[in-house]
Amino acid sequence: MIFVTTSHKPTKEQVLRAKELARELNLPYISRRSFRDLLKIVGNDYCYVVESDRIAVKYQGGSLFFHPSTAKVRMRNVKKGLKDHLIECLQLAGDEWILDTTFGLGAEAILMAGFLKDGKVVGLEASTPIYIVVREGLKNYRDKEDWVNNAMRRIEILNIDFRRYLVSCPDDSFDIVYCDPMFENPVYESSSMNPLRPFAVYDTVTYEDVQEMLRVARRKVVLKAHALDSLFDRIRVDRITGSKKSQVLYGVIEKR
Repeated sequence: MIFVTTSHKPTKEQVLRAKELARELNLPYISRRSFRDLLKIVGNDYCYVVESDRIAVKYQGGSLFFHPSTAKVRMRNVKKGLKDHLIECLQLAGDEWILDTTFGLGAEAILMAGFLKDGKVVGLEASTPIYIVVREGLKNYRDKEDWVNNAMRRIEILNIDFRRYLVSCPDDSFDIVYCDPMFENPVYESSSMNPLRPFAVYDTVTYEDVQEMLRVARRKVVLKAHALDSLFDRIRVDRITGSKKSQVLYGVIEKR
């Protein structure tokens, strides 16, 4: 059973927000007083829990919630002078408009937005549970590091499949189009990704998809894949960079 509820002993504001979310998603709202064991009610489904400072999705395997953890780690590494392969691929001037076609929990979008002074990231997320969690996180999460808060203000997220969105875009709508599909060979050691897996969209990116991305991009398309995936066997790119240790690769297609 999929439903909306709150944490224990909710405030009036939490209850109102939970009821609003239930109406938005056309799901039942169930008062937390009605049951003790949340996961027993959930069964094989999931539920949205409006907590004091966030919305989480609870399911038998765990909890999905927003946190910009890996973005912060990567930015610290960049500030130490270490190489970040994605940022190196993008070559940002600071005023770019970037389309992130596979937003997920938004760590890479936040990292990219951290290098934009006047630009913007538009993120697309087809999975409604992921979208709701991240939308609320971008709106309400406050970090001790100011750059994170500033970056999140430069991000807009939409609940839509990237193919539907791309078709609606005029030519050259964005400077850069970024695509990070779920890996064919998952890295289960990635603790930040594991809660997302039950809700992610696992569509394969095709040659036709990439051609549409190139139509929409003014400068380049950047694709991400695991070294053992088939993406760069199927899609021709101008150059590939990445980490031998993590086996995460980024492929760049320059707009001609």
